[in-house]
Amino acid sequence: MLAATVSASADRALAQAPAPAPKPADKIAELFGDEVLARGKGFEIKRSEFDAALVAVKSAATARGSRIPPEYLSTLERQVLNDLIGMRLLLSKATPEDRTKARQEFETAFKKYKAEQEISDADFEEKLAPQLLAQGITRERWEQQRVDQTVVKLVLERELKPSVTDEDVKKFYEEHPSNFEQPEMVRASHILLGTRDPATGAELTEAQKQAKRKQMEEILKRARAGEDFAKLAQQYSEDPGSKDKGGEYTFPRGRMVPPFEAAAFALGVNQISDIVTTQFGYHIIKLSEKIPAKHLEFAKVADDLKEQLTQRAIQEELKDYMPKLIQESNVEILDEKLKPRDNTPPPIPVDVGAPKKP
Repeated sequence: MLAATVSASADRALAQAPAPAPKPADKIAELFGDEVLARGKGFEIKRSEFDAALVAVKSAATARGSRIPPEYLSTLERQVLNDLIGMRLLLSKATPEDRTKARQEFETAFKKYKAEQEISDADFEEKLAPQLLAQGITRERWEQQRVDQTVVKLVLERELKPSVTDEDVKKFYEEHPSNFEQPEMVRASHILLGTRDPATGAELTEAQKQAKRKQMEEILKRARAGEDFAKLAQQYSEDPGSKDKGGEYTFPRGRMVPPFEAAAFALGVNQISDIVTTQFGYHIIKLSEKIPAKHLEFAKVADDLKEQLTQRAIQEELKDYMPKLIQESNVEILDEKLKPRDNTPPPIPVDVGAPKKP
């Protein structure tokens, strides 16, 4: 999971973020103390910090409609602690210049994101608020986490000095032509009415589902009668990833859950589907464009490809670098249950962290 720390995301600071309400873990810490789970040269990781990080991971999975199998929970807990240790060790190597540059990159990326998505600060604030509530953190803390991820990326690039030349990029492009074949895609918009509780991931009752389906039937009538589909999506859709964009996604086969994908690819341009049921709820889909398959030109992928190859090189070097850094920093894991195991279950499946979802 440390790989996730080398990729930064975009957002801005909230000038006066309200403090979250005390959580049960906070109250327990006040009464019984905050157990130290791991320590090293110049740092400690306490139970409260670990619990908050674990809740954030679980909340993110739930928000994507994913569930972590019970047999992988202990593996996940050790991964979370290892990530916290790795972040502390790498951040300790950051210079003031790293932190300044990371802040600048963060602000630039967020400004670009808002322009591309055509959203205001207020729109983004509204979209992010439920995530912050689920994780029990302030907007200010959430933003600092993203800046720290960028700091770590800069530290790793300086410490490991990955060497990826333009010739390396060109060679990879020429030797892996199938990687740059863009398959047939569709540009489609959808409206989702979910059949799971967004906070817990639990399924709604049958009565609640019936009410949602009846509401969707009314929305479908309005869409087919000629109402603006994008405006209906912005008003009614419960998919936070697309409603601000009028419900729009562009995707190839294999990206979405099968019922959604099959319905989208079967539509004609400007046609609206019947109600489609998936594990996420009830959808109606409007197809805007069918995009033929094509080969991506080198000039259009070169920059992104170089970044990907650089991050791949970093991940390879981390296998040797992190154990040395951990040893040099005298890292101790004090909780027996969180120490590394030789007989751990296999890695958590990819679809747990990144499920297919419209």
